[in-house]
Amino acid sequence: VQLQASGGGLVQAGGSLRLSCAASGRTFSDYVMGWFRQAPGNEREFVAAISSWSGGRTYYADSVKGRFTISEDNAKNTVYLQMNSLKPEDTAVYSCATNRANFNTNVAAAREYDYWGQGTLVTVSS
Repeated sequence: VQLQASGGGLVQAGGSLRLSCAASGRTFSDYVMGWFRQAPGNEREFVAAISSWSGGRTYYADSVKGRFTISEDNAKNTVYLQMNSLKPEDTAVYSCATNRANFNTNVAAAREYDYWGQGTLVTVSS
């Protein structure tokens, strides 16, 4: 499985960005796609996820709920992260990840994901 993330950049506080993560080579139908981020000096943290096995249910970290939206275009095998009302504390390298999933999967845990894309840097200026 290969994941290609894109869409990062520099934006002012209050602005918006949309990240994309295109998947190829994935042969399993029950999966979860997640976004994680890591700021300098911080641990990697969960941002959002969408699961196919639960009919497209979405999950969000409290810090982004109401501002970020995760969605998927199945025809393009691409997951998007629409980020609105960005804050300087959202500055980080954002990475997408995927793996098989079922009702036992903790979608917010990085250890649940076997396949990772390269990160894309999001910088929010104040």
